[in-house]
Amino acid sequence: MSYISETLRTRFGETDTLRDKGLTTPGDIQRFDNIVYGEDPVSQILDVYRPKNETGLLPVIVSVHGGGWVYGDKERYQFYCMNLAQRGFAVINFTYRLAPEHKFPCGLEDTCRTFEWAGKHASEYGFDMDHLFAAGDSAGANLLELYCAACINTDYRSRLAFPVKDYYLPKAVALNCGVHVITVSEDPDDRFNTLLMADYLEGKGTAGELRMVNISDVITKDFPPAYIMTAEEDFLKFQLPAVVGMFLKNNIPFTAKCFTSSSEKLGHVFHLNIRSEAARLCNDEECAFFRSFL
Repeated sequence: MSYISETLRTRFGETDTLRDKGLTTPGDIQRFDNIVYGEDPVSQILDVYRPKNETGLLPVIVSVHGGGWVYGDKERYQFYCMNLAQRGFAVINFTYRLAPEHKFPCGLEDTCRTFEWAGKHASEYGFDMDHLFAAGDSAGANLLELYCAACINTDYRSRLAFPVKDYYLPKAVALNCGVHVITVSEDPDDRFNTLLMADYLEGKGTAGELRMVNISDVITKDFPPAYIMTAEEDFLKFQLPAVVGMFLKNNIPFTAKCFTSSSEKLGHVFHLNIRSEAARLCNDEECAFFRSFL
């Protein structure tokens, strides 16, 4: 493991622990925890959250966590996901296998298998699969984009050699502070990304691997409508123009927004801090975007 991955795990872990300190499960949320969706009872597990006062089928949000493909799990996302559930959704919050212990396409396979699990267990947990949505953050946005590409592009799906049979295309997605274009180079200024890709990709970023993890060559007009957001202090803000360009080229409906605030610093994945007023506004807007497709 590179020092880049070690640093991400340490720093992200510290900031996430501080962000969620003191939070508990809301009284109006019903949760189903630690459901195994694969063979690995540690890394392939998920939670389901539903508002207690809602019965029957609910629209579904699948949340794909961020963390640079090397960090994160459902515990770090539980309070954010329950906050989304309070807005009238059933929310699936899953852990996936991380690099460098599990290189690409393991995280993508687990994303695919989570959607497949949702379809198989829709009646058990009250999922309205006709109104399926998804949110991906940072590296999770990239995994969600690749999942959607696999749904709509049979050639891309055929190159993914893992046992998933059922693909469910979300009606709309949210791409939050996302990684949309992945590169490697010999430039010392790009050392961070190059070392991270060496941990994530078996060949450390061959041309073939980069084609598999970038959506530019596999996205089509059938990609779902998207709410795309970043923030004034998001270190991945520079990635926004590229994905907007892809969507424009393919005539895909989207809303793009950069959040700013005069009262708080809005950095990378600020929307996960449910104590933040800006996060509330962002999450309200994304859920309203989803509801416009009901």
